[in-house]
Amino acid sequence: MSTVSTYLNFTRDTEAAFDFYKTVFNTEYIHPPMRFGDIPAQEGAPEIPESDRKLIMHAELPILGGHMLMGTDAPESMGFTLHQGNNVYIMLQPDTREETKRLFDALAAGGLVEQDLQDMFWGDYYGSCKDKFGVQWMFNCTEKK
Repeated sequence: MSTVSTYLNFTRDTEAAFDFYKTVFNTEYIHPPMRFGDIPAQEGAPEIPESDRKLIMHAELPILGGHMLMGTDAPESMGFTLHQGNNVYIMLQPDTREETKRLFDALAAGGLVEQDLQDMFWGDYYGSCKDKFGVQWMFNCTEKK
């Protein structure tokens, strides 16, 4: 079933923020947070600095009415520069790759593609863009080819 989530980016304190949100919403992680140190080495990609290996790459908390709050640390060593206003994404999780591509293409038109849709190491079809109004969108589809 398709879902929409809110995705928050933090400089280095996702874990503290999500521990706080866990108490506020009286909830628990869907699965243990994935850390940057969990990323398998990829040919041609720089090694993740030791100081960033324990940072959270992805966390998910159910909050109200089935809404999922997701988040990540966005360290500068990996090319991120966060400012208030660029730390929130709307995460779309369509049921099919076709719908994912349709939505991605429509929202990216006149905007900026941050990451093309592609198969990712965690097994999903993923991409991100900023629309022509500056709203940031992430797309993640679990449907396999």
